[in-house]
Amino acid sequence: MAVKFSDLHTESGLKALDAFLSGKSYISGDQLTKDDVKVYAAVSEKPSSDLYPNASKWYDAVSVKLASSFPGKAVGVRIGGQAAPAEAAAPAAEAKESGADDDDDLDLFGDETEEEKKAAEERDAAKASAKKKESGKSSVLMDIKPWDDETDMKKLEEAVRSVEMPGLLWGASKLAPVGYGIKKLQIMLTIVDDLVSVDNLIEEYLTVEPINEYVQSCDIVAFNKI
Repeated sequence: MAVKFSDLHTESGLKALDAFLSGKSYISGDQLTKDDVKVYAAVSEKPSSDLYPNASKWYDAVSVKLASSFPGKAVGVRIGGQAAPAEAAAPAAEAKESGADDDDDLDLFGDETEEEKKAAEERDAAKASAKKKESGKSSVLMDIKPWDDETDMKKLEEAVRSVEMPGLLWGASKLAPVGYGIKKLQIMLTIVDDLVSVDNLIEEYLTVEPINEYVQSCDIVAFNKI
């Protein structure tokens, strides 16, 4: 359930923030989150330690965290009497700009904006792309034997080349004599290793119906990584 504060520039808004922070180190618990930066940016100055002790303590804690997390040159935003680092002021300034119209109804635990979701998706996609390795390829020479010397070798080759699947590319071929008037088809093919298994290609495509009308057996003659 979303927790909302009224205008944090007013006494009622600071009272609500102080009451919410009772017993807590930060807005969302024990660790600094973007909710703290958002609220920090909405508070115009450090709350009075006498009137708002919880909010004042929280403000100091966020200031110190931002200063240690974003070391850099000092700018006009004050932290504990000293100028805050430029990088520390930047997230607060960005949060102030993005939340300038929402001070009267500040949603601490709302859903991510479309811009935030899109940025996160782009980061994830970039990481996945960087980690993904290009799949290897192999060159295969295969002997495909007919049933007998009466098998139509032209139709046999047409049947073999009719097998199509992602990652499979048929190459050059020739007929080679086996004996007794029988010839075999020698054919080259290139495969993407992650997509095509030569054993499955033979067992599930080349030696089953309807291609087994022409093909009696298949042998792998050579298998080389590219």
